[in-house]
Amino acid sequence: QVQLVESGGGLVQPGGSLKISCEAAGSGFDINTLAWYRAPPGRQRELVAYIKGVGQTSYRDSVAGRFTNSTDKAKNTVYHQMERQKPEDTAIYYCNAFPTATLQWGQGTHVTVSA
Repeated sequence: QVQLVESGGGLVQPGGSLKISCEAAGSGFDINTLAWYRAPPGRQRELVAYIKGVGQTSYRDSVAGRFTNSTDKAKNTVYHQMERQKPEDTAIYYCNAFPTATLQWGQGTHVTVSA
């Protein structure tokens, strides 16, 4: 019923910025339950950020202060603005429900931070 479509990834230099999107295509889904996950090369998926409430997002320590989450209800989309990116941010970024990832995983969007 709900298809997750991530987009906006690409190559960015260290210290650069990138904004990625996750559209939840479908009806009857609360995008406030969506969280961002990422899978660094050769590693398991890890939680990046989740929405605690309206205008409130919890971030993992390694990205806090650099990443900013936002939502657009009309577009059923969540955004992730990534600033001052580091090579360790290189990963495939996914969105899914939180605290349990009950939706089918999308293809993710690849983010590569390299000079």
